[in-house]
Amino acid sequence: MTNLCTSTLSLENPSGIETYLSQDGYSAWKEIISKQIPKSEVIKKIKDSGLKGKGGAGFSTGLKWSFINSSEQQKYLVCNSDESEPGTCKDRDILRYNPHAVIEGMLIASYAIGASVGYNYLRGEFIGDQWIVFNKAVNEAYKYNFIGKNILNSNLCIDIVPLIGAGAYIVGEETAMLESIEGKRGMPRIKPPFPAVQGLYGKPTIINNTETLATVPYIIKNGSEWYKSLGINDSDGVKMFCMSGHLNKPSVIEAPLGVPFSKLLNECDGVLDNKKLKAVIPGGSSVPVVKGEDIMEISMDYEPLMKIGTMLGSGGIIVMDESTCMVSVLERISRFYYAESCGQCTPCREGTGWLYKTLVKIRSGNGDQSDLDLLNKVANQIEGHCICALGDAAAMPVISFLKHFWTEFEYYVDKKQSMVI
Repeated sequence: MTNLCTSTLSLENPSGIETYLSQDGYSAWKEIISKQIPKSEVIKKIKDSGLKGKGGAGFSTGLKWSFINSSEQQKYLVCNSDESEPGTCKDRDILRYNPHAVIEGMLIASYAIGASVGYNYLRGEFIGDQWIVFNKAVNEAYKYNFIGKNILNSNLCIDIVPLIGAGAYIVGEETAMLESIEGKRGMPRIKPPFPAVQGLYGKPTIINNTETLATVPYIIKNGSEWYKSLGINDSDGVKMFCMSGHLNKPSVIEAPLGVPFSKLLNECDGVLDNKKLKAVIPGGSSVPVVKGEDIMEISMDYEPLMKIGTMLGSGGIIVMDESTCMVSVLERISRFYYAESCGQCTPCREGTGWLYKTLVKIRSGNGDQSDLDLLNKVANQIEGHCICALGDAAAMPVISFLKHFWTEFEYYVDKKQSMVI
C-alpha cells in the first residue's frame, strides 16, 4: 500500500520535527519560499493533481482554493480536524503520527490563498494525544522559523493556531465550525454567501480536511502527474480507508484510490471468524448502505461507488457480517443523528426524532407495516430540505437500509423479533 500521510508511522519518534525533516519534510515549503513560486502556480499544481477533499465532499481542492479573490484583505485558512463521523478514524492518526505534514500543508495552503492565519480545529475528544502532539509540533515549527514572522527571512508572516472543540458533531460542518471559532454556538450558516467570499469574521476563508492538507506537501514536492499516477486506472492519488466492524484485523489503510474493496478486505484478513459478508457502509455512517455482494469488486473511488447507489464519503468503511440485525444497526445510527442535530431546521429537528422513535417502537415489538412506510416518508421529507447535510446524513441510511433489507424490517414488524436471532 502507499504511504504519504502514514509515511512516518513506522519510524522512531514519528511526530518529531527531526523525523519529518529526515523524510524531506518542509522541503516543499522551503522551495516555495526560496523560489518565490507564484500563488497561482501552487494552486494550479494542486488543481492539476486531481486532489479532492478527503473529509467527505470530494470537491476539487485546487478549484476550491481558486475561489479566493486576489485582493490584499485579511484571509483565513481553517483545517477541519473535527473528525466525528462514526466509522472514521484516520485524521486522529495523522495528527498523532505525522502532524508536521498537516502543518506544512496548512502553510502551503495559506500561502496559496493569501491567508496570514491558519486555524486547526480539533474535535473535543482529541484533548489527549492529538492535542498534545499537534501543539508540540506547532511549537517546533515556530522554533525552526517555518511558521511566524519573517519566515526563513522572506518577510512572509503566517501563524498557525490550534483550537479544541467541545464534542459537537455538527461543528464538523464548515460554517458551524466558523461560528464556533468566533465563540458562538456551532450552528450552520445559510449559504450563500460561501466561506470563500464571507467566512471567518466575515473574511474570505478556505476550510480543508486534515488528510487533504497533509497530502499537499507531497504533491508540491513530487508533482501533479506523480500524485495522479498513484491511483488505479482512472482514479487520482491515494486515500486513507478506516476499516472497522466485523473484521479479523480492523485497520486504517492508506491505499490508491480505485483499489477494489475485496483487496482492502483481504488486508484486514477477511470477515471476522470467516462469516459471510452481509453489508457495508463505505464512507462513514451517513452514506447509504449496500449489500456485501454488490461491493466486493467495486473500485473504491467516488464515481464507481455512486453507480451502486452509495458514496466514498470520509472513507470510513463499516463491515457487517451475516449475524448483524439491520434493524438494530439503523436504530443506533438514527439515535446518533437525533442526538447530534443542532435543532436549527424543522425537518431535521423534528424528522430525526420521528425516525429514531419509530425505530425504537419497531425494535420494542410494537411496530407495524405503517411504521415502515412512515420511516420512508419522513426520511424523504428530510433529505434536501435542511441548511446543512446533517439532515441528509440522517435520511440516507434510513432510505438505503429499507431499500436493501426491506424483508428483514418487514419480518421484524410481523414477528416482533429479529430475523437473525
